[in-house]
This record gives sequence, structure tokens and C-alpha cells, in this order.
Amino acid sequence: MEFTCLSEGRGFYFPPCHILDICGFRVLLDCPMDLSSLTMFMPVPTDSFTMCNGEITSRSCQRSMDLDSNENKRRKINKPFDESSLIRAEPRYKIIKNLLLWDVSSIDVVLISSPMGILGLPFLTCNKDFSAKVYATEAAARFGQLMMEDLVTMHKEFRQVYGSEGSVSPQWMKWEELELLPSELKEIALGKDGSELAGWMSLYSAADVKDCMQKIQSLKYAEEVFYNGTLIIKAFASGLEIGTCNWSIICPKGSIAYLSSSVLTSATAMCFDYTSLQRNDVIIYADFTPCHASNKSSDDNNGPSTADPNLSVGNVDWEAIADDYQEMEKLDFICSCSMDSIKAGGSVLIPVGRIGMVLQLLERIALCLESQNLTFPIFIVSSVAEELMAYTNVIPEWLNKQRQDRLYSGQQLFNHLKLLNDKRLQLFPAIHSLKLLTNWKEPCIVFCPHWSLRLGPVVHLLRRWCRDENSILVMEEGVDSNLALLPFRPMKMKVLQCSFLSGMELQFSQHLLKTLQPRHVLFPEKLRQHVDLPKNLFSSSYYSEDETLNVPNLEENSELDIAVDLALQLHYTTLKQENIRVARLKGELALEQGKYRLLLRNDQVVSSQVRSAVHLGRIELDVLLTELRKNGLNITVEEIMSADGLHKTSLVHVLEPQKATIEITKAQTLICTANNDLACQISEVVSSLLDCI
Repeated sequence: MEFTCLSEGRGFYFPPCHILDICGFRVLLDCPMDLSSLTMFMPVPTDSFTMCNGEITSRSCQRSMDLDSNENKRRKINKPFDESSLIRAEPRYKIIKNLLLWDVSSIDVVLISSPMGILGLPFLTCNKDFSAKVYATEAAARFGQLMMEDLVTMHKEFRQVYGSEGSVSPQWMKWEELELLPSELKEIALGKDGSELAGWMSLYSAADVKDCMQKIQSLKYAEEVFYNGTLIIKAFASGLEIGTCNWSIICPKGSIAYLSSSVLTSATAMCFDYTSLQRNDVIIYADFTPCHASNKSSDDNNGPSTADPNLSVGNVDWEAIADDYQEMEKLDFICSCSMDSIKAGGSVLIPVGRIGMVLQLLERIALCLESQNLTFPIFIVSSVAEELMAYTNVIPEWLNKQRQDRLYSGQQLFNHLKLLNDKRLQLFPAIHSLKLLTNWKEPCIVFCPHWSLRLGPVVHLLRRWCRDENSILVMEEGVDSNLALLPFRPMKMKVLQCSFLSGMELQFSQHLLKTLQPRHVLFPEKLRQHVDLPKNLFSSSYYSEDETLNVPNLEENSELDIAVDLALQLHYTTLKQENIRVARLKGELALEQGKYRLLLRNDQVVSSQVRSAVHLGRIELDVLLTELRKNGLNITVEEIMSADGLHKTSLVHVLEPQKATIEITKAQTLICTANNDLACQISEVVSSLLDCI
């Protein structure tokens, strides 16, 4: 088995990506897209003021600007980094450049762990050579589809302004233009090593998204699927978001668990199902996003984190650990700040991209408004708002036990359906829709995309409220806030930047790995200095980005399935030299559902009585000589070594009653004589020393 880390990712919105080669099949683990890189582009212009400020230039203006290119370059290099430094063009989208180095036709299976891990998939599926089988949970596939459709819709604004660039590389991607970019933007465009320019792609179309979704086979949690009769694939809840999962892959060579970013408990999603990942041969630990507090404490200590010695493999109190993961205080703080802002006459703008967090904030903000007897409206502005809200009402199997209990007791899974019925929550497909213009009222609370602050309704609303000191913007960590807010400065609007759980704290990962009891663990090299893995419980190896690692300690599975009726027909013989029972048959060895199976066709015979006997075993030369002499044979022995000195051949010469030679090697025993009776006599002696089946 070989494992290659294509990308370590950067948190929730840009998960890791890996390639796994196992049993002759190539498995791609997630296919994300780095949407945080959109911050290097200027948002789409929304008014005549920005148009006049040069955010868009006609081709004639561009020609006039190029008359004195040297002077322009000098000014561009020396000018301060501000909003004019951002690229004014139709954005391209950055995918994992290492993935482009692989032949897409060589990928056999794609496993999607989260909705964010599907966003780059249409770039592969639109390739005519792509033929892989794609698996994702039903919820992850549906949420991912809605995100991609919304992204395509939001991107249309850029094409309406800039026009379609077609297949021609944009001006900003030319080397002479890239050299003039500020260092902050140059690193985004080229990467730290200057090799990521090839990862920028034109966005896929709505037709590409539709074609991509048709290639996905959706699964439920713990549902078993078989690929090519060899791989058994299952998805288990990771607890990070609704529909996110970890993967289990079982094959004749062993079992592998892919442990993506996981959270022990969730207020919406089904909780982390770690018990289903126990006792795998190999665990691929792919959670690169431990909590900031854990990172800081590890950095401060400048050494590995220390596990509680009282927590052993069998007595880890996961419920106690899970208490540290409650996000309620953060949500309450957001609600409190929102209430203060809206009471002061400002509005609240929330471009958070996590479905679970949006649903929780909707509930808690509505409760705060109701408890304080406030009647300010709540709006969701998105091209997929209606589909998203409708789908979250029909997914009880993807939610935690508390949410499911609400359904069984006759309550709604989430409160937004009641809010919609009471007209306290309103959904709009676009910022310029007639329905929104008719019902718009300020101050208000608005949920809308996109969290990058570069496209979608958030751009229009930020430009409307950025000078309002009473309004508040709720951002999530994961994007450079200074760069993201650059086009909207000077900002009087308050900015509340929050961090939500995107993975497991490193100290808890040690307890988790002890509980899972694998034989071998693949762990990120980047986190090696912060975690002291127990060497006495399992072996480990460490991987880095863009490196291929050979995975040791995978043994061939010796189990074989034989039908009961076939097993009853077999005639077993116990070998003399070993405590093994052997039977002969003529059949086919097939690989089905990840297991070897013995098949017997109707025209094949089981009984060994109709076949000639087969003798096998090892002949001891001294014993053979003794038996031959007992049978009245006069013999001498000659031993011959091979030219390389590694192999020995024993020649037994029979002198009387007739001439014969017995050649004995490790592979065979050969009897040579012109007398048929003597040949039969010697054969009986040799056969008596061997096992016969």
C-alpha cells in the first residue's frame, strides 16, 4: 500500500486531499477547492462610484494606460498595498496543483468526506478520461451540490461585468504582471514555492455540476458498498458537520480507516462514531486542524503534549472530553453582540458557510429576539435558500440523537420552519429580486454567502453597511480578515471574527488512537513534535505533503469462504509431517465482496478417488537409504553441489539386483531405471515416506 499527501489543506473550508494505492486500485480522498484564494480579486463593482474609480477599464483605457508601461510598473511597485492592488478581473479558482500531476484516468475511486471536499470534483468529472466511482454520504452530496450551484450563480455577476474570458489566459496570469503583484498576493497566486500557478482554473458550469452529481453514488452511514468485488467501503459519522464522515476500507490485504477532521459531539450533526473504526490494521490520521488553544499551548510548551496518565485505553471518558467542545458560549456571544447592534439601529451580516452553525444561529437569534420582545426581520439571501431550508427538514438520520428525539416527540427538527410560517424569517434568491425589494426593512439580520467576501449578496450588503458604526459583520476565522476587508475600507462597521471547531485537539487524538487500537498509524509530520504517540501500542510512520509513503505491516488475509455443500464433499487427508488436513479439488478462486471464495462449477469433480494420487513432502536421505537396504537393494550415495554452491543434489545408485539411479532435490525425486519391476519397487519405498492425497 502506498499513501501520498497531495495537500494538507487549511481548515474546514479547504480540507486535505490524499491518494491511496491499495490492492491495485487508486483511491482519491476528497477533492476540495481553495476558495480563500478569492481574496486576491476585487469584488464585483456594484455602483457607479466604483466604476468611475477605475475598478473596470475598457480596452481603450487599457491601451492608453500601456503607452508608458515602464512608468506604470514603477508606480505599481512602489505604491502602498491597498484595494487598488487587488486584481480586477473575472476570478479563477484554485484547485490542488499536485492533483493535476496525476493521470485522471488512473483514479479508480473517489471518497468525499464533507461538502467542502466535493467542490473541486467537477474539474475532474468534466475530463473525458475520468471513469472513477465516486462515493459520498447523501447529505454531503446534497449540500455540496447546493454549494456548487450557488457558486456558479454568484460567479455570473463577474461575467456580466467583465465578459467571458473564454480559453485565453487572463492578463493577470502573465509572468510580467505576476512579478508586479504585492508579496501578499504573489504568495496566494504562486504559492510559497512559486509552483501553484497551474492550479488556477476557470469555474465550471451548471451543466458540469449536474454531470458531476450523476457520477456520485450516495451512501447512508454504515452502508456497505463493494468496489470491483475487492474493496469494502463504509462511511461513518465524523461529527464535524451534517453528513461529514470518516471512511473504512477493507480489502484482502487488511483494513484501513481514514480519519478526517472529527468532532466528538455536535449540536446538530450525528456524533463522531469512533467505535466503528476500532481495530483496523491502519489508521490514516488526516485531521490537520486542531483547536487554536491546543496549538498555542503546544507551541508555548515547545514540546509534545502530555496525556493524562490516568486515562488508559479502556477507561477514556469521552463524554467528559466532549464537554470541552460545546460551542454554545460562542453562539451566545454572537447573539448578544447582534442584539446590541440591532437595538442601536444597525444591521447584522452573517456570511458563515457552515450549515450547522447557520441553523443554530437562526434558532438562538430568534429566541433572543423573542425573549426581548423584538420584531426585527431575519433574511436569508441565496439562490439555493429555499432548497437548503427544505432539505434540512427531511434529514433526521443525519442528525444527533437530541434532534431525532425532537422528531419522535412531534417537534420540528429545527425552528426555522416555524419562523418561516410566522414570517419572522424570509428567504430571497438574490439581492436584486423583486420580492426582496418589496419586503426589505432595516435594521435586519441577514445570512448570505459568500464567506470569502468576494462574491454573492455579502458584497452588496457590506458596501451598504461598511460605513455604519452600529452594524456588525460576523466572520469566521479561516480567511485573512485584513485582506478580505481591504475593498471595504475605511470600515466603521464592527467586525466579530469567531473560530468554530474544525477538528480534534491534539491531546485528545492520543486518547482516541489508543482507544481505536490500530496496528499502524499514518500521522502528519507537521504535528509530530506536538504529539507523543505510544510506541508500545502500535507502530507509526509520518507523512508530509507531496511525498509518497510505503505503508508497512499489512499482511495477506488468509481467510477463505467455502460453501457448506462443497465443504461436505471434500475428502481430507492428514499430513504425516505437519498437523494439517488437506483435500484436493478442481475449482476457481474468486474475489467477491472483499473476500476470497472457492467456487465449483457443475462440470468439476470434488472426489479425489477418480484422480491419480499426488505425493508430497520432504524425503530424509538417511531414512530412504535404510528403507532401500531393507528391500534388498545394494546402493551407494553421491552428493553433487551446484556451481554457485547453493543447491545440493543427492544421487542414489542402485547396483543390485538391477541398475537404477534415484535423483533427489528439494523440488522432486526422479527414479531412472530400465527395469519396470525395480522402478515399481523403488517408487513404493519413496511413496511410503511421503504424504499422499
